[in-house]
Amino acid sequence: MSLWLHPAGEIRLTISLYQKNTEEASAGTLIISDDLASNSDRSGELTKGRHSLSSNGDTESAAAPVLNEMDSLKEEKPNAGTFVDRLFQFFGGKNVEPTCSSTKDVDYSEKMQDVPADEDCKEQMVEACANLPFDELLKTMESKVQSEMPANLPGGVLLDQSYSVAPGYLNSFLFSPSSNFWQSLAEVQGTTGFQAEPWRLENGGESLKRVVTYTKAATKLVKAVTATEEQTYLKADGKNFAVLASVSTPDVPFGSSFRTELLFCIMPGPELSSEEQSSRLVISWRMNFLQSTMMKGMIENGAKQGLKDSYMQFAELLSQRIEAVDLKETVSSKEQILASLQVEQESDWKLARRFFGNFTVISSVFAVLYVLAHLLLANASTIQGLEFPGLDLPDSIGEIVVCGVLVLQGERVLNRVGRFLQARKQRGSDHGIKAQGDGWLLTVALIEGSNLAAVDSTGYSDPYVVFTCNGKTKTSSIKFQTLDPQWNEIFEFDAMDDPPSMMNVDVYDFDGPFDEATSLGHAEVNFLKSNVSDLADVWIPLQGQLAQACQSKLHLRIFLNNTRGNEVVTEYISKMEREVGKKIILRSPQTNSAFQKLFGLPPEEFLINDFTCHLKRKLPMQGRLFLSPRIIGFYANLFGHKTKFFFLWEDIDDIQVIPPSLATMGAPSLLIILRRGRGMDAKHGAKALDPDGRLRFQFQSFVSFNVANRTIMALWKARALSPEQKVQIAEEESGARTLQGEEVGSFLVLEDANMSEVFSSAIDVDINTLMELFDGSSLERRVMEQVGCVDYSVTPWEAVKADVYQRQIYYKFDKNLSRYGGEVTSTQQKAPLPNKNGWLVEEVMALQASLEIPNR
Repeated sequence: MSLWLHPAGEIRLTISLYQKNTEEASAGTLIISDDLASNSDRSGELTKGRHSLSSNGDTESAAAPVLNEMDSLKEEKPNAGTFVDRLFQFFGGKNVEPTCSSTKDVDYSEKMQDVPADEDCKEQMVEACANLPFDELLKTMESKVQSEMPANLPGGVLLDQSYSVAPGYLNSFLFSPSSNFWQSLAEVQGTTGFQAEPWRLENGGESLKRVVTYTKAATKLVKAVTATEEQTYLKADGKNFAVLASVSTPDVPFGSSFRTELLFCIMPGPELSSEEQSSRLVISWRMNFLQSTMMKGMIENGAKQGLKDSYMQFAELLSQRIEAVDLKETVSSKEQILASLQVEQESDWKLARRFFGNFTVISSVFAVLYVLAHLLLANASTIQGLEFPGLDLPDSIGEIVVCGVLVLQGERVLNRVGRFLQARKQRGSDHGIKAQGDGWLLTVALIEGSNLAAVDSTGYSDPYVVFTCNGKTKTSSIKFQTLDPQWNEIFEFDAMDDPPSMMNVDVYDFDGPFDEATSLGHAEVNFLKSNVSDLADVWIPLQGQLAQACQSKLHLRIFLNNTRGNEVVTEYISKMEREVGKKIILRSPQTNSAFQKLFGLPPEEFLINDFTCHLKRKLPMQGRLFLSPRIIGFYANLFGHKTKFFFLWEDIDDIQVIPPSLATMGAPSLLIILRRGRGMDAKHGAKALDPDGRLRFQFQSFVSFNVANRTIMALWKARALSPEQKVQIAEEESGARTLQGEEVGSFLVLEDANMSEVFSSAIDVDINTLMELFDGSSLERRVMEQVGCVDYSVTPWEAVKADVYQRQIYYKFDKNLSRYGGEVTSTQQKAPLPNKNGWLVEEVMALQASLEIPNR
């Protein structure tokens, strides 16, 4: 260390630290750096800014030994490098970066320029990782703890197709650096300048990323733009792969305010008849807006159409390279899969050996034989004490104990015999019973169970499974003395008119004919939240204290088929028309598709009707109520804040009509009460939670409350009633109810709703003079214009029945009355009172535009 004082007042402090072989170690480090750079040059992954030094090392060495050598060099001199780095930071300032090595004869300023920094060393390590094969990078990521497969992005699904290759092969075909699929797709789409950087491990091997750049071809609206796509592996466990691609296009209009995100999910596909592996590819998308913009809707619509066209070409090219799986092949393979299940029939001898081949029975048999032998060898005892002929009492405490043991043993053996006889009687199941009728056919294959709870003293259980769907039950056979039962049984439910919403699965332990069965766990299969193809081979975890403690689960294969095709929709609509008493319009496929996408429903769900209404909470929220055969859903979008939920008809415990009041804006409302513990996914839309733990939902301000109430009640009863009750009601009401017209069916009658009195007045005017207000004269028009009804027009009264007349009225609300305007089309009916001393006038109004704040 040397200290030098400058005449101008500057002080220069020089500190030199070195160890033996430091220069050699430094040179070795630089040589390794050059080796890495040369390897990168040969692989086409040249990195700029590297120092080129001559190297006598082997340039063909692998990346893994190089990394080990660098680690060993770092471990040899940790203290010296760290101390010198800190001195540099102290005297050189915060912006000076620490160096990887030092020499004793070179000036520090030159050293900062010539010697690589720690960041350069890290980059060299990254370059070494980049030389690893793609499969090795995936294996490194597989060794890390990973989360579940991500859900589809909310923008929608661009592609959902299965291919006849393993998931790992499809993943390598799409994302391996050696694959030329994307270059071929770029040629088809007219994309130029395609460049893909190598995959790099980040965050300690927890994520795998690469960057792809290309120039999109010009279109009629947008010129050719450069896109930068960052691809990141979210999951890679050997069977399931998820890659998130974030595409940035800053050159397009408003390009800096959004990014297009694509999610590629590769997972095992359905089983094929050829027993080969298959994979399923699902591509979904969304727009990630980095900042708000008024052009959000236009951007989303334009991107949606562009992505749809682009990935149609993607699917066509991929199908040319890899064979796509035909869905008909998987459906036909259902019979082959079920036919391959072999049910092992247990003989009576094996069943008896399971029940009686234990210590309790063997010891009891031995005790009985021992007692019989004793009776043969013993002499007859003399009568003594309180004994008399025919009554032989124990003569000692030991005899009492022996008698008690024999009685207990006998009781246990008799219980075993009773269980054996009951098990032999119930050994059969519903396996093999064919379904009857046409409609929705549900087939369940019970394969096996795993890690069931042990509840018997022997450390085993006697499990059996009960399936319940739409009020029908199917019971499996009993598997004795096992925790991992093998069933291989098939259950077919009779055809159902309505698609099932839920199937309950309960696992019990058989305890004999007189004891209550012990629950080993239960589960629910929700057909609305699960894809039918995913249920073709699934492990279902069981719920319950015993099941969760043991992590019990069942292996099922579930198939749901519709044998009547599109006739199911028309027949269901016709049935609801008879229930409601009003014509129901069949919705278009586009409307049904939008409805399914809105609530994430399967393709078989279709929309029956929807109503504009308010959801009653702290503040009323205007939205739409959607009704389908299996759900009732609500959706609102108020200034970009979306509220969406749905629950099953089976979840509803009660529906009540609340009379009009000031809180409900003078109109009746519907209060829907769910069963305890049901509908928790829709809790954010509930008005309150009652003391019994039931969610309450209140809907009000219907345009036509009568139609909405009738439709909701009809759908609820159709799902809540048992099949026998449905048949009985259908027989009672068949032919009794006819469809009413669109206008006649809208009238409120006294039986439909309780009407409250809002105005009453006594006027000293003749009744005929007063009725001139309802004859379409100029007086009626002047009165209605005075109260704010402009463009008032009426039709003449027409007789529809004896002494019943009807007319149509149309008018608009004055802007002074309502700033949002509104049009009204109403129907009036008048009929004389029973005593013929007056008239009864009824009116039903249909609002063509809302008087409330519009839902934007």
